[in-house]
Amino acid sequence: MTTPAGDREALSGVVERVVFHNPDNGFAVLRIRVRGSFQLTTVVGRLPLVSQGETIQASGSWKNDPNHGVQFQAERLAVSPPDSLDGIRRYLGSGKVQGVGPKMAKRLVKAFGEDVFDVIENEPERLVEVPGIGPKRAKSLSEGFRDQKAVRDIMVFLQTHGLGSARAARIYKAYGADAATLLTEDPYRLARDIRGIGFRIADGIGASLGKDREGLPRARAGLGYTLEQARGAGHCGLPRNELLEQAQELLKIPEEILVTGLSDELNAGRLAVTRLNGEEAVFLPPLLSAERAIARRLGELIRADPPSWAGIDAAKALAWVEQRLDVTLAPTQRAAVETSLRSRVAVITGGPGVGKTTLVNALLRILKARNVRCALCAPTGRAAKRLGESTGETAKTIHRLLEIDPSSGAFRRGRLRPLDCGLLVVDESSMVDVELMAALLQALPAEGSLLLIGDADQLPSVGPGQVLRDLIDSGAIPVARLQEIFRQADNSRIVRNAHRVNRGYLPELESTRGELSDFYFVPAEDAEDGQRKVVEIVAGRIGRRFGLDPISDVQVLSPMNRGPLGVRTLNVTLQAVLNPAPESGAVEVERFGWKYRAGDKVMQTENDYDKDVFNGDLGRIVSIDPGAEQMTIGFDGRPVEYRFRDLDRLMLAYAVTVHKSQGSEYPAVVVPISTHHYVMLRRNLLYTAITRGRRLVVIVGQKWALQKAVEEASDLRRYSTLREQLAALASYRSE
Repeated sequence: MTTPAGDREALSGVVERVVFHNPDNGFAVLRIRVRGSFQLTTVVGRLPLVSQGETIQASGSWKNDPNHGVQFQAERLAVSPPDSLDGIRRYLGSGKVQGVGPKMAKRLVKAFGEDVFDVIENEPERLVEVPGIGPKRAKSLSEGFRDQKAVRDIMVFLQTHGLGSARAARIYKAYGADAATLLTEDPYRLARDIRGIGFRIADGIGASLGKDREGLPRARAGLGYTLEQARGAGHCGLPRNELLEQAQELLKIPEEILVTGLSDELNAGRLAVTRLNGEEAVFLPPLLSAERAIARRLGELIRADPPSWAGIDAAKALAWVEQRLDVTLAPTQRAAVETSLRSRVAVITGGPGVGKTTLVNALLRILKARNVRCALCAPTGRAAKRLGESTGETAKTIHRLLEIDPSSGAFRRGRLRPLDCGLLVVDESSMVDVELMAALLQALPAEGSLLLIGDADQLPSVGPGQVLRDLIDSGAIPVARLQEIFRQADNSRIVRNAHRVNRGYLPELESTRGELSDFYFVPAEDAEDGQRKVVEIVAGRIGRRFGLDPISDVQVLSPMNRGPLGVRTLNVTLQAVLNPAPESGAVEVERFGWKYRAGDKVMQTENDYDKDVFNGDLGRIVSIDPGAEQMTIGFDGRPVEYRFRDLDRLMLAYAVTVHKSQGSEYPAVVVPISTHHYVMLRRNLLYTAITRGRRLVVIVGQKWALQKAVEEASDLRRYSTLREQLAALASYRSE
């Protein structure tokens, strides 16, 4: 029966059949028998566990699904144990209780009636009264029933304290039957143990359980969370006083409690203390270990004998390679080749158009002639592909080169199983964070050499640290700086303006009327006007004038996520124009704040080793199957299956942040610059955005905001010990 409840209706009945149930996100399709009705009713909703024979209470509304007919769409679903003998029999025979099938369920109900659950749980010795059950089977049956009951109790416990079924299932998988006990004792452990459940969720559960807001468990968890937040901003740690100040702002508890909590965390080894710029600082142990490992391995390289090919006559080799490649190397390029030939570790840095690719090709050709095995890699798939195309050699992502183990996230290559190469070349090395650099150096052979190539003036890595900048600034590593812009590149306004910005000058904003250019500035009065013009340029003008596809060839790069010219708003606006909502009955899925449609451009937001898809990879949705709750996404032509529960690792990507664009190039980029982006307007951000465009760069916004970005050169330095450690090596080189 149904009864009105405002705009909702209430419905209850017995589950006759579980058509579908996804334990990860709770989605269920049920066929239930409503009392007094001869026909079964289809109910669709979410709940952690459900079994045949149970009674459900639902509230929601009726919908006429074009594929499945009339359904009751439940906004709320609750389950209660079966309250009839028929329901009890169906529940026991549903297969949920190990060792009990339909026939055995019938015997149990006949023997014990409505008391059967109590007998199974509390008096299992009585089960031998049922034909076919001996002492061993009685014990197994009772244990299986209690396990099933424990799972249900835990899921209900978690949902009672504000966790949805997807997170509840993840927690149960991590902690098993002890979940409720462990979380009652220390709900804050969630923030440490389970991906995707941070301190704020754990703190909410703690408040729901009545935990002491000024207790030490909360203080310890808050300190760890504060450092994790700092890690997200690129820091490897924080000065002790700054850590305490930020944690106190977060937790609103007395400092003396935090001091005690910090001492506990240091003693337990969950945090580590070190010195930074003469002050005491607190670091996440894996990051401090990574920085020390980098410094130690680079020290070994600096102190080691020159590479086996150091005896090459550089002058003869350069003359030979210029003839073979039909090029004339600039003086800075020749000096860089000489530095690379005689050094076990070296850095080559410079902006666009200065000949880094030509230099690397020359060096590889010389070494190949001497049978030196070279390994080439880059942080992202796009950067590795570009490196391979420009050199004609095989290039891999760093993760693939190090042979990532999808099950653990660990690398199979390391000190005990090093890479098989004489020279390791790492392109786009400004993107490499401390943990990845430490792993690379561990895998470098004892007799191997390292060449890092990158533009140190770009934004630092998304991950913690600023490895390339620290190596250059330390003075410990030989550095070759390429500065001369070659004639062909100098004809590009993109290249000229990138270098102007990097030197602190406004880009050339005026273009010749009537002639196509590769760089444009489109003024906008305010953010709303800027948003309208960005959409107009992406969806219309670029395609008409340059013949570029607005989805696959054009990338909007915004300094920020929020605001009218932020990534989130621009994605929704551009999706509505470039891939509008489908007609009635077509497929659209909404998860984690985004609506997805076939044809949408999306970006992976974290590494997924099982799928071989990494943070920053761009793809296009090929198809969506709502029945199977999965979609297929193409990444560079390779189809990858995603379950709907995995969509928290995706975002729409018509617009992405400048940070997320690192290591990639696009045929055309559109960059909104507004006073709304004030806190993010820095020279290296604008410089990075401009250098992402290969054929076309369009800046949309206010000239004042552009001026502010160019003038703001003081990039906030990240907290890291690496430069200090490397500087100590510089003194060794000078001795």
